[in-house]
Amino acid sequence: MKTALVLGGSRGIGAECVREMRRRGWRAGFTYFRSEEAARALAHETGAACFPCDARKEKDIAALSSAYLNMFSHLDALIYSAGSAYAGLLQDMKTEDFDDLYALHVRGAFLAVRAFLPGMIGRKSGSILLISSMWGQVGASCEAAYSGFKAAQLGLMKALAKELGPSGIRVNCIAPGVIETDMLKGYSESDLNALREETPLMRLGAPGDVARAAAFLCGEEAAFITGQTLGVNGGFVIT
Repeated sequence: MKTALVLGGSRGIGAECVREMRRRGWRAGFTYFRSEEAARALAHETGAACFPCDARKEKDIAALSSAYLNMFSHLDALIYSAGSAYAGLLQDMKTEDFDDLYALHVRGAFLAVRAFLPGMIGRKSGSILLISSMWGQVGASCEAAYSGFKAAQLGLMKALAKELGPSGIRVNCIAPGVIETDMLKGYSESDLNALREETPLMRLGAPGDVARAAAFLCGEEAAFITGQTLGVNGGFVIT
C-alpha cells in the first residue's frame, strides 16, 4: 500500500491533504506543532498517524524520520505543507520574524526532503510535493518575505526535479491562490468579497481544491510529471 506523510497536516490545506490521501486508500501520517487537539481529532477521524514536529528544528525532523519509517517502513509521497504568513511592510519587519519565516518555509523544506531522500533513492521511486503560493510566482505587496520564501520553494523544486529524476523521484509544487483557511481570519468580509471578485471563477478556494490536486500529483496518474508548478487559484494568477 502507498504511504504519504504531510508536514503541517493538522489544519487547513494540510489536514485536507491527509483526508484526501486516506480517501484514496493511502496509509498516511502527518505532523503538528501547536495544534495537538486538532491533530488528535484528525487522527481519530482518518486513522492517520500523527507526529509532533517543529519543522524548523533538525532534531525534530530526524526524530520524525525515524518514527515514521519505523511505523510505515518506507515513504512514497512527502507533502510539505508547513507554513505561516506574515503581512506588513518589509521595513517594519523584525529580523527574528524574517528568520522564523525562512526557517519554516525554506529550511524546514530542505530538512524534511533531505531526511527522507535516502529511502526514496534506495527504492528508486517517490514523489515530493511542496505547497508554495501564487505569491511565490508573482509577489505580493506587504508580503515580500513570504513571497520570497515561497519563490525559493519553487526554485528548490525545479532543481531537485533535475537532480532526482534519474533516481525515479518526482518533485512538484502547488501554488494555491486565496484559500479559505485560518490565514484569512484577519480579513474583513468586504476584503474577502474583493478577492472573490478579483478571481475569475468568482469564489475563494477550498482546502479540498488543493488536496485533490496534491493527491493527483503524488499518484500514478502523474507518473510523467515532474519539475512543474500547478496553480490552484481560480485564475487569480495566470502565468
